[in-house]
Amino acid sequence: MNARPDAASLPIRLADYRAPAWRVERVELDFELGIDATEVTAKLLLRRDPAQHAPLRLDGENLELLAIALDGQPLPATAYRTIEGGLEVDGARDGSVLETRVRVLPAANTALEGLYLSGPRETGFLLTQCEAQGFRHITYFPDRPDVQSSYTVTLRADRARFPVLLAGGNPDGAGELPGGRHWARFADPHPRPSYLFALVAGRLEKIERDYRTADGRDVQLKIWAEADAIASCHYAMDALERSMRWDEQAYGRNYDLDVFHVVATHDFNMGAMENKGLNIFNTKCLLADPDSSTDDEYRRVEAVVAHEYFHNWSGNRVTCRDWFQLSLKEGFTVFREQSFSADMNSAPLKRIEDVALLRRAQFPEDAGPLAHPVRPAEYREINNFYTATVYEKGAELVRMLAGRLGAEGFRRGTDLYFSRNDGRAATIEDFLAALGEANGIDLTPYLAWYGQAGTPRLKAHGEYDAARREYALTLAQYTPPGAGQPHKQALPIPVKLALFGADGRMLPLHLDGQTAATEAVVVLTEAEQHFVFRDVAERPVPSLLRGFSAPVILECDYTPAELALLLGHDPDGFNRWEAGQQLALRACDALRDDADPQAVAAWCDALAALFDDAQLDAALLADLLTPPGEIELAERESVVDPARIHALRQQLQRRLAARIGGGKLDARYRALAAQSTAALDAASQASRRLKQRVLHLLALLDPASACDHAATQYRDAPGMTDRLGALAVLARHDGVRGTESLAHYRARYANDPLALDKWFALQAQLPGEGALARVQALEADPAFTLKNPNRARALLGTFASGNPTGFHRADGAGYRLYAERLLALDALNPQIAARLATAFNGWQRLEPRRREAAHAVLATLSAHDGLSRNLAEILGNMLKA
Repeated sequence: MNARPDAASLPIRLADYRAPAWRVERVELDFELGIDATEVTAKLLLRRDPAQHAPLRLDGENLELLAIALDGQPLPATAYRTIEGGLEVDGARDGSVLETRVRVLPAANTALEGLYLSGPRETGFLLTQCEAQGFRHITYFPDRPDVQSSYTVTLRADRARFPVLLAGGNPDGAGELPGGRHWARFADPHPRPSYLFALVAGRLEKIERDYRTADGRDVQLKIWAEADAIASCHYAMDALERSMRWDEQAYGRNYDLDVFHVVATHDFNMGAMENKGLNIFNTKCLLADPDSSTDDEYRRVEAVVAHEYFHNWSGNRVTCRDWFQLSLKEGFTVFREQSFSADMNSAPLKRIEDVALLRRAQFPEDAGPLAHPVRPAEYREINNFYTATVYEKGAELVRMLAGRLGAEGFRRGTDLYFSRNDGRAATIEDFLAALGEANGIDLTPYLAWYGQAGTPRLKAHGEYDAARREYALTLAQYTPPGAGQPHKQALPIPVKLALFGADGRMLPLHLDGQTAATEAVVVLTEAEQHFVFRDVAERPVPSLLRGFSAPVILECDYTPAELALLLGHDPDGFNRWEAGQQLALRACDALRDDADPQAVAAWCDALAALFDDAQLDAALLADLLTPPGEIELAERESVVDPARIHALRQQLQRRLAARIGGGKLDARYRALAAQSTAALDAASQASRRLKQRVLHLLALLDPASACDHAATQYRDAPGMTDRLGALAVLARHDGVRGTESLAHYRARYANDPLALDKWFALQAQLPGEGALARVQALEADPAFTLKNPNRARALLGTFASGNPTGFHRADGAGYRLYAERLLALDALNPQIAARLATAFNGWQRLEPRRREAAHAVLATLSAHDGLSRNLAEILGNMLKA
């Protein structure tokens, strides 16, 4: 199934977009399902654009053509041609019906794209993944998102081997066939693009629930999984119902079919897929139970279930005109998902989590050789653009627009967007037009955000005139050149701000003669602008980008004392955390440069005071006590030495632990441990979050005492959050008990794939040069396989992206091992190989020895014959930059 298109194929450009010459009004698909071979008969009712005269060309890859007919007449071999990537047919006219029959090989499809087998041959099941271009691996079709068709799908299979038959749309009949076979038919009343096609066939169990939408439709909700996993699907069902109700209330969007199927699989390249009426989920994003799922994983399940459901409108009912518009559905839906999660849990903590991910994943992408705009101008392999830029930065752009319009204005705009574009394939321009027209505002300046790569730097400087009682704030923006864009234009940057007095009070704002309570938003539209606040009684401390109002890097001339004031008093939870992060960065700089220790003392003193604040939310305190990670620290360095950065961060945390004191850390840990439960309420989760952070700090100060606590915590853990947290401390700080506990965990969860993924990942993250040998030993574990994307990501992906000191060994051995595994993965699953290869992002800024080693490995890998288009594009971009 893994035929390799030419890796040097020409790029596809947004500027070259043309509407399809041929559309398909109606599709009838008939599947004779089998594991080794499946035959697919397709009947396409064709519609031709009268303004175009192009021949009928259909996409198709890895298909064996068995029969072809046009308008009921078999075609001679001279009337059609199989070409690279497709099929050309002569004689078609508007209204013609093309019928093809092809054979595909599910069991041989290790790329997990199109129709494939999930799990072992004897017990696994068949399913599909068609986004972005998987449908062309199933049948010949104009496989592009702006071709929307009505689908009728009939599935036929052996009943004993495939008792459950599912496809998108509503059930439209079922029955028995001779020879122990059966059939089921599904019809979707809503036209949809081919990337939303889905089927599932196999031995599956289900849980179900009845649901009535706000507009009165009765819907059957059904979640399907294999027998050993179905018991862990109840939380996802609850999350689905919460998501549906929230979307009805927040956006006025109701579900539109009679049934909603969700299916779980262990073998999936993505997190989940929003196929119309038949969502397919990676098990790691659907299964949840206290014994094997952490608090973070519960929240992730809730978020991903919501994300895929919200796609029913922001992606399915209104889809993308072309793949350049990918963020139209993904960025918008991530924003909707984030808003839902904030409402279900803690809004400040959710905002911290989202910005931390943005800085950890997207900012480095924007600053490295893989930088691209949210709407790229061209691509070679679309699967390589499912990136943090499209998703997370795209969500931040929607958040800016929502903030600009306000809650009521944004709802007016989205109502217009959905109603105007329902059933259409839309563009980002359509989105901005609807939002703007509904509010009488021209939002076209925000298009520049979608077309320009790189993270803007926002410089802020304030001057206070005591005699005039005025505070002048100067804001300037600059985006470094890169990604083929030597000159970056000024962008509209909304800056939400407040001013604080020396006692921590928020000051009233008087800007342009108007009073805006104690918080305001100013919009920087030029390279530099000045904003003057009047009647300011004292020199203020500005709190800027409150709630992270724009995805920029803020550079402000704060003193350590000013940051400490914001850390101690800002009621905006995000900005309080942000002040702590900035102060920690200053402290790390001071340690690195052996400079003035004022920043170190200010950070430690402020957090020690907050540690004693009994009223402070435990989860927020845990985040405040956590300095920026090694990836964020590395992004600030022009020459990166991962080992030195790791040592500096550890030193900084030891300073904090010492300032708080071992006695206080131990006492707080004991108090939190006494409250341990498996409850999922916010207070219980917050308690566990803080307990783990305190234990890690204690381990830096008193490893023996911390490991005693960890051993007890591991033994008595009521759930996975406590168990995994204790195991991490033991594995890092206690060789004997760590080894014993890892072996115990491995035996306990021998038959739980998701729990084993955590076991592999935890060990892959243990820092130091010994990590390479550890990874090699783990590859020999019988449970390790490159064929399962979750397992490959857990061990190899975590090693490369989550263990800087292990991966970036000075001798280059980590790079060489990883390159060998990427090559093996590329032969199995090019999408996963390409995504894991992005771990080399930023190699050019490594110190010379590591940089040379990384370059040599990348050059050798890139020169290898037979690379997939996916991996070749990633490597080419890295080396080109």
